[in-house]
Amino acid sequence: MDTTQLLKGVLDLAVLAVLREEDGYGYDILRRLREAGLEEVGDASVYGTLRRLFAAGLLTTYVVPSESGPHRKYYSLNTAGRDQLTRSGKLWCSFATTMNALLDDRGMAA
Repeated sequence: MDTTQLLKGVLDLAVLAVLREEDGYGYDILRRLREAGLEEVGDASVYGTLRRLFAAGLLTTYVVPSESGPHRKYYSLNTAGRDQLTRSGKLWCSFATTMNALLDDRGMAA
């Protein structure tokens, strides 16, 4: 199975989940996603997702000066983003449970 196709479907949820505990700037969010196990996620995909989530009103931004380069734009979850994370997380858990049951019925679950 091509994991890039799976990532396209869940990247919004993954980015919201990463921002749940701590605000972050683009590269930091990318690093945290990769450290969590999403090694194949691309830079452009994450930056595009951040722009889209911001435009949808799910994130707020603020700029922090950097001593070692350009200022960094930080992203944080707002109330709408937290609500979306809750809804999407429940949907994902339900979907994953269904898939696990289907795979288990066929002796394929991990």
